[in-house]
Amino acid sequence: MKKIGILFGQENTFPQAFVERVNQKTSGRFMAEFVSIDLVEQNVPTDYAVIIDRISQDVPFYRAYLKNAALTGTAVINNPFWWSADEKFFNNALAVQLGVPVPRTLLLPSKQRPDDTSENSFRNLRWTNWEEAFQKIGFPAFMKPHSGGGWKSVYKLDNPHDFFRAYEETGQLVMLLQEAIDFTDYFRCYCIGGKDVLIMPYEPRNEPHLRYATEMKTTGDAGKKLLATMKDYVLKLNHGLGYDFNTVEFAVRDGIPIAIDFGNPAPDADVNSVGQQNFEWVVEAAANLAIERANAFKPGQDNLTWGTFVHNSAARSVPAAAPAKKAAAKRPAAKKETAEKAAPKPRKTAKKE
Repeated sequence: MKKIGILFGQENTFPQAFVERVNQKTSGRFMAEFVSIDLVEQNVPTDYAVIIDRISQDVPFYRAYLKNAALTGTAVINNPFWWSADEKFFNNALAVQLGVPVPRTLLLPSKQRPDDTSENSFRNLRWTNWEEAFQKIGFPAFMKPHSGGGWKSVYKLDNPHDFFRAYEETGQLVMLLQEAIDFTDYFRCYCIGGKDVLIMPYEPRNEPHLRYATEMKTTGDAGKKLLATMKDYVLKLNHGLGYDFNTVEFAVRDGIPIAIDFGNPAPDADVNSVGQQNFEWVVEAAANLAIERANAFKPGQDNLTWGTFVHNSAARSVPAAAPAKKAAAKRPAAKKETAEKAAPKPRKTAKKE
């Protein structure tokens, strides 16, 4: 029997509901359970056709386990190889190429040098012109880690004084400086399986348990157009990144949805924060995705999702190998198979040195 597992940490509502929903929907064809890990041996397959990953971003041991599982055929959601390479600055740059609006953003060198480096390690880095940086981004602004989440080390900045005070606290973190968007509407959007999208009004300025307790302010034809545009952007971003389970956040300014945060491969799905209706939607969509991937599972093969960015790069043609010389192709076969003739002959020296 194929098994579907979920790997998680401190969550107490979504994993349980997911397992129950899959087992209800499959009537014994598949068995869903909490992932159980014992001895992890290289290149040895797991018992799981599918694993939903909710915790490996915080536990390196789990990330290594999932990569091994994926290598041996498990469909890991989300792709642990891409998730290891993913970070916010690259995501923003890719969004620009995909035609999705994002805030103006700069990448900043860490305030402190990484361990085991010296001034010579940065001889290629010019001094940062902070005045030019502030002119490009403006104030108010946000500073946040270029790779991270959970609102950790995020600073709201109203002026250069705020910036330098916050920058002193960032240590060895590589940060982003990003324009703040003065929004009239804000949304958080689930995207499951690269096709199912749930657009949820969201208020990030509220307390966590009240952030979904809000309503869409744009109405009428403008509201319909806004919803359609956001769905299009959500699908573009998730197809480009190759995420099966993600959320995308939009801040709407002058009727234009601007993607703020769209690398959340283990997004909040707790019933106490997202609300019962949204919770039911994500449990159902996640269960359907896991069952779909279990049905498509092929043992020992690559069952991961790879984004269009990776697919397009892999599909690029490489220079063809130089054709063999005609003389070599038409070389007559030896008449006698003797050990002497079969042995390699010494090469002749070139006529010209």
